[in-house]
Amino acid sequence: MKLRRSGRLVDMTHYLLERPHQLIPLTFFAERYESAKSSISEDLAIIKQTFEQQGIGTVRTLPGAAGGVQYIPKMAAEEAEEVVAYLCEQLSRPDRLLPGGYLYMTDILGDPRIMNKIGRLYASMFADRPVDVVMTIATNGIPFAYAIANFLYVPVVIVRHDNKVTEGPMVSINYVSGSSKRIQTMVLSKRSLAEGANVLIVDDFMKAGGTINGMISLLQEFNGNVSGIGVLVESEEAKERLVDEYISLVKLSEVDVKEKRIAVKEGNYKAFL
Repeated sequence: MKLRRSGRLVDMTHYLLERPHQLIPLTFFAERYESAKSSISEDLAIIKQTFEQQGIGTVRTLPGAAGGVQYIPKMAAEEAEEVVAYLCEQLSRPDRLLPGGYLYMTDILGDPRIMNKIGRLYASMFADRPVDVVMTIATNGIPFAYAIANFLYVPVVIVRHDNKVTEGPMVSINYVSGSSKRIQTMVLSKRSLAEGANVLIVDDFMKAGGTINGMISLLQEFNGNVSGIGVLVESEEAKERLVDEYISLVKLSEVDVKEKRIAVKEGNYKAFL
């Protein structure tokens, strides 16, 4: 289809935003718009400049016969701070306290607007790491994982505590829960993960890190590689942390059930922006 530059810019921008991290040859755009490669390169330069100015991300060009262009989602530090400040404000509300000192987070995990921002923020921090899949454990971590995977343009792998007949043969391991010290089981379908895959492990909440440590052990059964660990909220109360290297947005520093007080603060994410 033959389009004017204004039309090409709109369509090309939409195409790139829909396919983050996907390598697209220049010849594809040249044929799509019936335009010279030099014109396409000029268009991409305009899109790249606008993306970077607006804090949307960048357009990366890879030279050579097998090269092309990639849209890399990014989030500016100012916007990231706004997202985390909003999370801290929401999570510190006293009405989130549940019996046993648990924190109600379902409304945040179910809000596509805030999860979309969280997904772009994590994808920005892991943009330069090799990631083939995002792994999480059922069930609360699923929206979190999909939000990140959407901006990394990779599939999601869901670890479960019980077998599903619809998923075929399973790999099962036992692991020790970091907080309760109980022996628990997690399983993953053999078809879910390719041998030697690069995996980003994420979870919505981490106390001592037993669940994440279990997913790392499960990943070893597939000879997989841990590309990184992302945690939405971490608890500061954990006496013994089973996971050392991870990125968190929010840190739960104190929960007073009697006084109905929740104290939260920023996680360690700023070191990775």
